[in-house]
Amino acid sequence: MKAVYASEEEILRIGEGVYACDLPRAEWTHAAHFAAALWLMRYRPDLEPSREMPKLIRAYNESVGRVNDDTGGYHETITQASLRALRGVLDASAADIPVYRIVNALMASNMGNPNWLLEYWSLARLMSVEARREWLEPDLKALPF
Repeated sequence: MKAVYASEEEILRIGEGVYACDLPRAEWTHAAHFAAALWLMRYRPDLEPSREMPKLIRAYNESVGRVNDDTGGYHETITQASLRALRGVLDASAADIPVYRIVNALMASNMGNPNWLLEYWSLARLMSVEARREWLEPDLKALPF
């Protein structure tokens, strides 16, 4: 698979762009969600990702004209599951490995598929209003992280 990012500067631009709500909407991809979360974990240790990322995503969505409601925008279960997985990946990586390389490896793995969480949640449970609003445990199998 072709690398998504070629430099750490791209990760910094994405993370800072989401934080400032000025990242172009077309760049807010599956890979960019991971890049922003890993940016937060690596470069903003003063912020707690499980509390900060929901606020960042909601604010960013609103800044680009998207609505955070029961059918679209921010999704609590997907965000928290992704943060747990990304924390595990980051903690297992050497501290000197650039984030862009971690994101590229993730995009080449099963996590590169936006539907990767369907291994743990049924589609109905994961896409429910309840899962969008609050954390729901997986119903198919436990998360490994």
